[in-house]
Amino acid sequence: MTKQRINIILMMVMIILLISGCKDENTETPDFSSEIRDSVVVVMGVTSEPEAGFDPAYGWGAGEHVHEPLIQSTLTVTGKDLSIGYDLATSMEVSDDGLNWVVKVRDDVSFTDGEKLTAEDVAFTYNTLKSTSSVNDFTMLDRAEAADGTTVVFHMNRPYSIWPYTMATVGIVPEHSYGPNYGENPVGSGRYVLKQWDRGQQVILEANSNYYGEAPNIKKVTILFMEEDGALAAIRAGQADLAYTAAPYANMNIPGYELLSFQTVDNRGFNLPAIPSGSVSADGGPVGNDFTCDVKVRRAINMGINREEMIENVLNGYGSPAYSVCDKMPWYEPSSKAEYNQSGANALLDEAGWLKGADGIREKSGKRAELLLLYPASDSVRQALAADTVNQLRELGIDGQIQGVGWDTAYDSAQSNPLVWGWGAHTPMEFYNIYHTMEDTGLAAYSPYANFRVDRYMDEALAEKDMEKSNELWRKAQWDGETGVTHEGDIPWVWLVNIDHLYWSREDLKVAEQKIHPHGHGWSIVNNVDQWGWE
Repeated sequence: MTKQRINIILMMVMIILLISGCKDENTETPDFSSEIRDSVVVVMGVTSEPEAGFDPAYGWGAGEHVHEPLIQSTLTVTGKDLSIGYDLATSMEVSDDGLNWVVKVRDDVSFTDGEKLTAEDVAFTYNTLKSTSSVNDFTMLDRAEAADGTTVVFHMNRPYSIWPYTMATVGIVPEHSYGPNYGENPVGSGRYVLKQWDRGQQVILEANSNYYGEAPNIKKVTILFMEEDGALAAIRAGQADLAYTAAPYANMNIPGYELLSFQTVDNRGFNLPAIPSGSVSADGGPVGNDFTCDVKVRRAINMGINREEMIENVLNGYGSPAYSVCDKMPWYEPSSKAEYNQSGANALLDEAGWLKGADGIREKSGKRAELLLLYPASDSVRQALAADTVNQLRELGIDGQIQGVGWDTAYDSAQSNPLVWGWGAHTPMEFYNIYHTMEDTGLAAYSPYANFRVDRYMDEALAEKDMEKSNELWRKAQWDGETGVTHEGDIPWVWLVNIDHLYWSREDLKVAEQKIHPHGHGWSIVNNVDQWGWE
């Protein structure tokens, strides 16, 4: 019996127990009554459960899947257009050299234990995360200092213009009660408090009665963690109000429910090593690829993929073409878009000296045009995208093969072969992390590539105080009219699709308007659960 089937059975058993009213006297189970109009039951995937609990130091609210922490408050927030607004902060100023951020903090906020939240708690939170966090990147921060009870000063190691985006994801914790078990018993000042956490099963949040902002419409939020088939079973049984789902289930008809589809910057794409083979990494692994090191080959691959066809074939129509890791973001460069042009791709390959042989596969100097496209072995969608990609590339005369790999070897393997990745975040640091060179190697981190003009634009963007001017520099890093990472530039990555996030929702549940979802089909959906309602 497979692990997935076992999980499905266990989830079904749990549902049956919930329906029948069987429960341990010490364990509260969700009340699914349709008469309750101020609570919701939401099903998320099992990977959405925070393994280390609800501690910002270990990824709660940040990390790979960025979301609002709900239990804690943040200094800033992002709006629907990803503009920066205030939560705990009332103002912020940055010095001319970009090395000091002065943030004023509200003086009317208390933690749920009754203690007042002050600038000391803010400084403590950031200093703690800098010294202990295994998820957050705080290399840009030297230290946080409480100048007085309502003023915190962030002293930076280097200019970092997008600091307000970091402040939108870091939940503030209380200095007086923070400790090793905080993740299991979090004290915060956010919209909700953690009422109950049954590991591997559910989380129950209840509205914070002393919240300083507008009181939540939804007073109780129950999150169930289930595999995809278990989530579908819960919906079919009417035991959840909203549950994540995948494209293969999207055409089903479930009485009383409707399918919600949300736009994302949840990219899928693959890297193309941009240097020849022959180098080795610090660990002794191969670096570079003699086929993809030719920019004409990379451009041909980029323009030879029919993304719309891929969306229909793999995603059942629920997605959008991707041309950048910045799609739909304020810093996106529109010239990143490359139209599908199979004849143009063939012409580029001919021009590069890769000519079709008798079997239709191209050759050059006795070598075949071969491409091994890797994908994470545990991800069926990326496997399907990889298979669709190599099928399309064969029409260009490229002999593509696919291979599943584990994450323990994937990062090293991507230094010499393309790998299907998932990216997308509400910050341009996602772009920086992918394309900026590292000081020790002179190459980018996830795939061998270097363009020092692109580096310079990114460094200038981080040093620029004005956000819109900073966005202009991020756009120039993508394409400045002469060079960049777009199709007309170096094209070291090929982006395929943005995957829509799909949910089954009760027809009378009104989910508030969503921001574009980042990578990760999880907590983003409940960013504004306090604003949901029932008809």
